[in-house]
Amino acid sequence: MRLNSHPSGRHFLQIPGPTNVPDRILRAMDNPTIDHRGPEFNALAKKVLRSVRQVFQTKQPVIVYPASGTGAWEAALVNTLNSGDTVLMWETGHFASLWKKMADRLGIKSEFMGGDWHKPADPAAIEKRLKEDTGHVIKAVCIVHNETSTGVVSNISAVRRAIDAAKHPALLLVDTISSLGSIDYRHDAWGVDVTVAGSQKGLMLPPGIGFNAVSPRALEAAKSAKLSRAYWAWDEIIAMNVDGYWPSTPNTNLLYGLAESLDMLLGEGLPAVFARHDRWAAAVRAGVDAWQLPIQCADPARRSPVLTGVLLPAGVDADAVRRLIYERFDVSLGTGLGKVKGRMFRIGHLGDSNDATLIATIAACEMGLKLAGVALAASGVQAAMEHFSAHPARFRAGESRKDQ
Repeated sequence: MRLNSHPSGRHFLQIPGPTNVPDRILRAMDNPTIDHRGPEFNALAKKVLRSVRQVFQTKQPVIVYPASGTGAWEAALVNTLNSGDTVLMWETGHFASLWKKMADRLGIKSEFMGGDWHKPADPAAIEKRLKEDTGHVIKAVCIVHNETSTGVVSNISAVRRAIDAAKHPALLLVDTISSLGSIDYRHDAWGVDVTVAGSQKGLMLPPGIGFNAVSPRALEAAKSAKLSRAYWAWDEIIAMNVDGYWPSTPNTNLLYGLAESLDMLLGEGLPAVFARHDRWAAAVRAGVDAWQLPIQCADPARRSPVLTGVLLPAGVDADAVRRLIYERFDVSLGTGLGKVKGRMFRIGHLGDSNDATLIATIAACEMGLKLAGVALAASGVQAAMEHFSAHPARFRAGESRKDQ
């Protein structure tokens, strides 16, 4: 098995997660492991637990697990629900479907709405369904904020308003695995009860940390939830986090990286981070529009700032095009998943990136599409460069972003 065996230069990892890990974070993780019951770790833990709340934009507890985002999904469900409970879930894409599958396996009855992988969750339809549920059988509404498989962003604050307008007591559970640290997200202000997240996308870390940000209503629901849980239980973790420790072994070196990631994001300022991702997305979409290829998300206002799904003409195998681009130009792109497998590829534009990285990525895509015989209307590279030139970044290379 050969790792890091790419040809000269750096491999372009332009999938929408796991994303590139900045050198600052790699160096932070390279420090020796310390005693997770000792005073040095205590200081690290308290710093991380304090800072991570700022990224979730919450004053409530954020539970940190040695886990993937999938583990954080399960933790959100088993801490708030009972076997046989009904949850309302919106099918925005492949990952919403996987969350539903997990709920079903846990003995939760999932009611799936939507099904159009081109559009976000519909708050009006959610409100209507909740008003019909006069017996309050539905215990939670589960929404994927940024659907990584399709590049569709749902309006979480509008979903919260829909639940409130229906005068329904359902909890609101939201997956931000591919949006936290890249797209504006407000756990407290939007009235979210459990926010699920992972380390390997906007936080720019390797996989291995899962998060649950929890509201007082969620903590209250946990007191009567009867689904089996031990490792995932919130109460013991929250209690020990007060003193800067965990009941089980934490992933110490990943927490070094998380501390560095939080310093980077908060040092730049969250508004600047979000604006940076919006700007990158606009340039990539300008390139795809110049090719005159369809973008998977049909509503331009709900297109993701962190990835763009590019649909290829009928009869063109998108995975074969991806493979060609990888083999010829050392660029990795995201595959189509589920219903859109073989029909699209995904360009990731989040985390540790810059204008030149994305221009090179679009160039590799453009060359690969031409080699595959896909007719392109115009140069996407030129369109992206023109967008970046017309919309310069708010800082220059070498300047401290926190001062902008």
